[in-house]
Amino acid sequence: MAGGWSKDGDVQQQIDDSVRDELERARRALPRGESAHHCHECGESIPEARRQAVPGVRLCIDCQALLDKRRGPGAGHNRRGSKDSQLR
Repeated sequence: MAGGWSKDGDVQQQIDDSVRDELERARRALPRGESAHHCHECGESIPEARRQAVPGVRLCIDCQALLDKRRGPGAGHNRRGSKDSQLR
């Protein structure tokens, strides 16, 4: 049930759009092309199993883990508007 100025289904549409945006962001971040034989950060050899498992990989496991930690999780909130503003 929607309230205020929103129509029925608007909140769910907003959630669906946010999920779709996050999936698209994740897909764009996936590596593509031929995998590197050596890490672009530290120069260590990338194991064959990793190169086959992750097509287009450019970093060794340790450097990828550091990069992922620095990036952190996604925004974690809906950028289309706050839930409170949609339900008023």
